[in-house]
This record gives sequence, C-alpha cells and structure tokens, in this order.
Amino acid sequence: MSEPLILEPTHPADACVIWLHGLGADRYDFQPVAEALQKQLTTTRFVLPQAPTRAVTINNGWAMPSWYDILAMSPARAINQEQLEASAQMVIDLIEAQRDGGIDPARIFLAGFSQGGAVVYHTAFLRWAGPLGGVLALSTYAPTFGESLTLAPNRQNLPVLCLHGSRDDVVLPDMGRAAHDALQALDGNVTWQDYPMGHEVVIEEIRDIAAWLGKQLG
Repeated sequence: MSEPLILEPTHPADACVIWLHGLGADRYDFQPVAEALQKQLTTTRFVLPQAPTRAVTINNGWAMPSWYDILAMSPARAINQEQLEASAQMVIDLIEAQRDGGIDPARIFLAGFSQGGAVVYHTAFLRWAGPLGGVLALSTYAPTFGESLTLAPNRQNLPVLCLHGSRDDVVLPDMGRAAHDALQALDGNVTWQDYPMGHEVVIEEIRDIAAWLGKQLG
C-alpha cells in the first residue's frame, strides 16, 4: 500500500485529521480541501492515505483504488467484509502512529468521503476502542451498522458531523441519514447537514467543516 500524503501545518502539530478518499479517487483528491482548512487550523496535520488498487465487482471488475470490493448495490450494499476490516486496521495503524508521535488521540479526527466514510464509521464505532476527537462523514453510509448496533460507553458522546448532498444519486441521502439516525438513537452526539448538491463537496460544506473542527479543537 502506498504511503499516505502528510500535510504539515504552519505551526507545530497538536491535532490531526486522517481523511479517506472515495472509490476510484486517490490520496491527492482532498489535498486542496485539507490545505484550505489548514489556513484556519494552523496546528492541525492532515494525513491522506491511499486505498489499494483492486477489482471492483459492481464496476465490471475494473481495477481502481478501493477500500473494499462492492459486490452488489441493492437492496443494500453487499461488500467484501475482509477488505473492509483490512482498511479499518490501516486506519487504526495511522491513529497509533500519530499517537506515538505525540498527538493526543482525543485530538485525532477521522474523516471520509463516500466509501472512505464507510471505513471511518466502521473504524470509529466498531473497531477502535481508544479516544478520538470526532468523525466527519461526507456523502457516506454505514454498511456495518446493523439493527443491533451497540456502542462502547466512550463512544456515546463522540462528536459526529454528517454532511450529504440532497441530490446525491450515488450514495442516496436516505443511506446517509440511516447512519445518522442509528447513532442518534443511541444518544450519540451527531449532527446532520445537507446541501443542494450531488455526490461532491462544495465551498459551503468546507466552511462548515472548518467551523466544526475549530469548535471541537477549542
């Protein structure tokens, strides 16, 4: 697996955002967004990992950067669970590397767009047991949030910001809302915000992310 793209802030780092791209994209996809956010978050490091290139069943088996294979689209996404677990472990390794490098895990945030967000949800709520600063879930869904979703006590108040396009025809808004609602039902500290957009990122959304991260980091 390729090394992640690491963007250092203008001042010594005391916080970190680990940001996963979507299906078919790469580690450079969110570099402009991260650089824009660092203009305000001057002590926040951004770590942008790269998904491995693998065959994706729903895309006629074509190889592309993918955190896990998607086997079918309906009635719900059928995914390669083993590959999802491997991607979650990669995120955990990145969290531990930042922690071991001196960043307080309570100031480490996981962010993900689309398929990357699904990995982030799984990692933050079902795999990683240590402290976290929060989760940014962009245009995404939670394929492993079943009806019996149970959160650890230290996850009840983990801040989560769910951002979605009301015109998204790739990851339907209802899929994103279902993940939000599952967390909200467990008294999670979760916020929903939608935008008149498709499966994309817009300037207003970036501004909201900057404000949210700034608030969480104090």
